[in-house]
Amino acid sequence: QELKSPETPGSSSSGRTRSFSLLPHLTPTSSPGSPRHLGHPATPSNIVTITHHKSPAAARRAKSQYPGRLLEVKEVMSQAEGQQKNLVQSIDSLPTKGPLSCLDQDLLLLKATSAATLSCLGECLNILQQTQSRSQVPPQSQHGAPVWTVPKSPSGEQLKNGGLTPLQSTEPSPALRKRILPHGAEHPGLEDVSPSEEVTDTEDNEEEDLGVLDDQRSIILHLLSQLKLGMDLTRVVLPTFILEKRSLLEMYANFMAHPDMFLSITAGATAEDRIVRFVEYYLTAFHEGRKGAVAKKPYNPVLGETFHCSWEVPRDKVKPLVRSNPGSAREPSRGPNNTQQDEDSPGSCYRVRFVAEQVSHHPPVSGFYCECRERRMCVNAHVWTKSKFMGMSIGVSMVGEGVLYLLEHDEEYVFTLPCAYARSILTVPWVELGGKVSINCVKSGYSATVTFHTKPFYGGKVHRVTAEVKHNPTNTIVCKAQGEWNGTLEFTYSSGETKVIDTTKLPITKKKLRPVEKQARTESRRLWQNVTKSLKEGNIDEATEHKHRLEECQRGEERQRAADNKPWMPKYFTKEGDGWSYNNPLWKST
Repeated sequence: QELKSPETPGSSSSGRTRSFSLLPHLTPTSSPGSPRHLGHPATPSNIVTITHHKSPAAARRAKSQYPGRLLEVKEVMSQAEGQQKNLVQSIDSLPTKGPLSCLDQDLLLLKATSAATLSCLGECLNILQQTQSRSQVPPQSQHGAPVWTVPKSPSGEQLKNGGLTPLQSTEPSPALRKRILPHGAEHPGLEDVSPSEEVTDTEDNEEEDLGVLDDQRSIILHLLSQLKLGMDLTRVVLPTFILEKRSLLEMYANFMAHPDMFLSITAGATAEDRIVRFVEYYLTAFHEGRKGAVAKKPYNPVLGETFHCSWEVPRDKVKPLVRSNPGSAREPSRGPNNTQQDEDSPGSCYRVRFVAEQVSHHPPVSGFYCECRERRMCVNAHVWTKSKFMGMSIGVSMVGEGVLYLLEHDEEYVFTLPCAYARSILTVPWVELGGKVSINCVKSGYSATVTFHTKPFYGGKVHRVTAEVKHNPTNTIVCKAQGEWNGTLEFTYSSGETKVIDTTKLPITKKKLRPVEKQARTESRRLWQNVTKSLKEGNIDEATEHKHRLEECQRGEERQRAADNKPWMPKYFTKEGDGWSYNNPLWKST
C-alpha cells in the first residue's frame, strides 16, 4: 500500500500554480521480501503540487514587490509544512514490523531529511524577513531604545562569521587582572599528584574510520527525526556507539601534545617574537587534540570529575630563538629565580603540569590550568560547550576564554577557541573547525586573528586556516600564516623570512599520569574505565549500561544537594564573574 499525501486544490485561471517535488512516495515492489528503493524519478504519482490562489489582496501586496513575495513564500511554506506533517503521521501510523515498517531506514530518512529541509527553508525565510524589516524600520525608536536586537543565543554578539569573535574593548578583561582569593579558598591542585607516581601514557585511543553501521544508522535516523533545527543538544542523550573513549577533560590535555613549542613562547627575545611563537603553537595544537579523522564525541564530564597529567620536556628542545631578526639577541633560558639554566645538561628536563575539573553541569563548564614553574609561565582557561542540531551536522560552540601568563615578561595573552562541526553524520562523520578567534596582549599592543575556514558547499579545501599578527599601535602586520590545521602550515614574517611546519611530522610528547588503580574515584580514566573497556571490546549494550549508571549517580547526587540546599563547590577552581580561576596559580606563589 502506497503512502498517499493529501490532495491539494487544483489550479484555476486566476491562480498561480507552483509544483515542486517535496518528497517522493516510497512504493515497495510486489515481492514482500524484496528491497525498497528511495528516490524514484519524478512522475505524476510522486509529485506534490501546491497551488497558491492569488487573491485581490495578494495582488495589491505584490505591488510592493519584496514584502509581498515574502508573504506568498510564507503561505507556500505553511502548506508544505502541512504536507510534511501528514507524511510523518502516515509513516508513524505504520506497524513496527512487516514488509513496510515505520522503523524502515528509508522512511526514517524521509522523516529526517524532510524535517531538516523545511527547517532550513524556514530559517532562510526568517532571515529574509528580518533583512526586509531592518531596511524599513529605523534602528532606534523615538525614545532611543533599539527597535530590534540580535538574539543572544547561542552566544550573543560573539557569534560572527560562523565563529566566536571577542568583543573589542580598550579595557582589560576580568581575566587579565591578577586575582587574589580570600584566605582559606586555596586547595591543593597540582600538588595532589606526585611526579614519582606518574608513568608514561601507553593508551592508544585512535578511532577507526569505519563510518556508521546499518543498525546504528537506524538509531541515528530515529533520533534526527525527533530533533529540530537549532535545538540545543546539551540534554539530549546521544547513542553510546558514537563516543570516543576519552573524556572531554582529557581532550583539553591533548592540546599540550607539543609542550616544547609551548615553553619556547617565553624564550622569545621580543614581544613580537613571543606572540608569533604563541600563534605557531596555537595553530599546531588542534591536530592532536582532535584525534583521528572520524567524528566521535568525548565523554561528557560529570560534575566534579578531574584529570591530572604532566609532560617532561628536555631543556635542549626549548630553543631560545629560532629566527635571527636584525637586532634580536639570543635570550638564555631562566629558572624560577631568574637564574640562567644549563640548556644542554644531559637528562635535564622541564616539567609541565596540567589539571582540569568539571566545575558546572548546567551549563557544562570545564576549567583547566597548566603551568611550568621553571619557565614561570601558566595557562588558566574555562570553556562552556554548547551543541546544536544543524540538519545533517552538529555544531559545537566553545564559549569562554583562556589566558596565558608569561610572568618573566609580565605579559598576559587572552585567547578564545573555535567552533567545531561534525559533518556527514549519516555516512562517515568527520570534524572541521570554523570561526574567528583572537589572541590579544594588552601590554605589548600585539594581537592576532585566526580564522578557521569551513568547507564551501561546492569545491574548496577542508581544514583551511589563516592568521594575521598585528602591532595595534602602528597597525602593522608582522606575521601571516596559512595552510591546514591538521596538515602543512606556512608562516611569513615581517623580515621576509618564511617557515613551513608539517603538523603530521611534529614529534608528540606522551603525557605522564598515574595508573588507574592509583587515581582518585573522580579522575577521568578511573571514572570511565568500565565504559572505555566495553567500547574497546565492542560491547555497546554493556557500555551503555555503565554510562547510564554514572549518569543516574550524578542525578541522585544533584537531587540530594537540592534537598539539602547545598550548592556544588568545585575543588580546584573558584568562580569569578563569568569565568573560573584556578585556586593556587603560579602568579600567587612566585
